[in-house]
Amino acid sequence: MRPYLDLLKLPGAAAFCAAALVARAGGAMMGIGTIMMVSTEYKNYGLAGAVSAANVVAWAIGAAVLSNLVDRHGQRRVMLPAALTSAGSLAVLVVLGTLHTPAWTLFAPAVISGATGGAPGAMVRARWNLVVENARQLHTAFSLESTLDELCFVVGPVAATFLATQVMPSAGLIAPVILGVLGSLWFYSLRSSEPPVTKRRAADAAVSGGLDSDSKRTADLLLALPGVAAVAAVAAMVGALFGACDVTVVAATDAWGAKGLSGVVLGAISLGSAVGGLTYGSRNWVSSVARRWVICLALLSIACVGVLFASNPLALALVGLAAGLAVAPTMINLNSLMQSLVPTDRLTEGLAWVATPLGIGVSIGASVAGQLIDRVGYQAGFVAMTVAGFIGTALALAWARPVSQAARVVAAHR
Repeated sequence: MRPYLDLLKLPGAAAFCAAALVARAGGAMMGIGTIMMVSTEYKNYGLAGAVSAANVVAWAIGAAVLSNLVDRHGQRRVMLPAALTSAGSLAVLVVLGTLHTPAWTLFAPAVISGATGGAPGAMVRARWNLVVENARQLHTAFSLESTLDELCFVVGPVAATFLATQVMPSAGLIAPVILGVLGSLWFYSLRSSEPPVTKRRAADAAVSGGLDSDSKRTADLLLALPGVAAVAAVAAMVGALFGACDVTVVAATDAWGAKGLSGVVLGAISLGSAVGGLTYGSRNWVSSVARRWVICLALLSIACVGVLFASNPLALALVGLAAGLAVAPTMINLNSLMQSLVPTDRLTEGLAWVATPLGIGVSIGASVAGQLIDRVGYQAGFVAMTVAGFIGTALALAWARPVSQAARVVAAHR
């Protein structure tokens, strides 16, 4: 724990780390909160997955756009009004769901809330990149943030499920409204640790792998930089795994007559992830990030096979706990690889390109799993989840070498 304690002693670190935790805590409740509200009020898992998917797709696209604006104009100026808009739109979704308005009315507030939510995780990681003293501390900082992400997903689903089942179906979405407002006001008020706005370079020949002057406009799109699209594609498959997991766990526990335990199962997965993240981040690894990227994804995919044989909430929670051990390390590697591939003056945007495809993947996974569950049963959702994991592993294995080479080129010119 010493590396983490030393990290939090850096000027301003403890404050912005805690504020970011509050700002993003509600995000861990959004998926299951939406699914619980819509599936209960409308008795339709397909609709629940579709509304959740609309929210996440809008968030993914909006996060990329907002992060680009943040790098140009600053975090507070862009994100504070956006975050407040997101919370307000989510409140509208809660009201409409509670009033049981027509299904189509749920999509507009879900989309607006997602599009303006931004990526607090990218914002806080950009702040860490500013205050840390060396690459080793940056690895520890990214590990800490991934672990805190998982802490949110330990508590969030359990809290959202409890509120939705014991208070009212929409209560699991009310907490994110409150947390979003309070966390954003706190986080974006911390100006001393906010990364300064720097003049955007038209292109960085070294980072873009030696693009000539005629390609500078293409280089302005981060996905055109070597390795970035590969990491984004793998992040999308990881997201599909997560999305399928969320909706399928709710459907499975419902089928077993224990829907109220869905949050406990998701919490067990995140608990395993938090333990894995803390352990992974405290070690000084010798192997390359790209190699560990493949290994962690493979372990995650193999562990997911176990969900196909779970027949009760306890078994599912135990399998999820084991699978979760590889989740945070996988996310740490995705963010670390992206950080090593993009220009330093576009880091927030680069990190958002982990969150964006991840969010799109979540929406696709939730939507596909929801449709399969309605037509076949919850077991089909677990199959979709496992298949997504193995596709992601195959892509990471195929692209590990070129991604590693691109990262070395960037490192040599920084």
